[in-house]
Amino acid sequence: MATIAIYSLKGGVGKTTLAVNLAWAAATQSARRTLLWDLDPQAAASWILYDDRPENRRRDRAQAVFSRDVAPDRLIRSTAYPGLDLLPADASLRNLDHLLHDLDKKKRLGRLIGDLDHDRVLLDCPPGLTETAEQAMRAADLIIVPVVPSALSIRAYQEVLQHLRERTPVLPVHSMVDRRRRLHTDALRAEPDWPVIPMASDAEAAAAARSPLGAAFPRSSTARAFTELWRAVERHLLR
Repeated sequence: MATIAIYSLKGGVGKTTLAVNLAWAAATQSARRTLLWDLDPQAAASWILYDDRPENRRRDRAQAVFSRDVAPDRLIRSTAYPGLDLLPADASLRNLDHLLHDLDKKKRLGRLIGDLDHDRVLLDCPPGLTETAEQAMRAADLIIVPVVPSALSIRAYQEVLQHLRERTPVLPVHSMVDRRRRLHTDALRAEPDWPVIPMASDAEAAAAARSPLGAAFPRSSTARAFTELWRAVERHLLR
């Protein structure tokens, strides 16, 4: 098993788009038994991948996994994509930081992941430096950080590096790139080795259709960019 956290201090940088599409790539292109664990109370990844009509909902709540009142297996859902499972988020995660602080179990998430039976576990982390994010970073074998080519996003990435102090490998990704903008092209020249995910209407259309990009638009250049990114992730995990 390998655990991959998709994390950013800032919201609105394409974090959930990365999480959903990398999880899909892990399951369909690498044939890994994959779990996407949605830790963000906004539950955007869960909305994309799971049919959340009232008749499909269960009374168990996402936070209950961390208090060990519910086993993770009871909440894991199959998706429409073979090999890809989802542990969905809900509004109860808004209080997860307080619960983890009260429990004083610094490795609770890591131990829960250790009980799972998947080849790849991807964590869609909430933005910000929270106790939930701290637990995800402790549990991860690799942290993927989307960085929009902007001064604030780059500053946030640098703060992540300072916080981690090389405890866990980090893979930065140029996210939501518009090559028509000089600021973006300058950022790509400054860090030419970072993977690049472009700003593209097909990514927005796929999300609106509640589908991974590779399933909705498999021949698009953005889908190919996610394929290349997943290959880079697998290479990092083999180091």
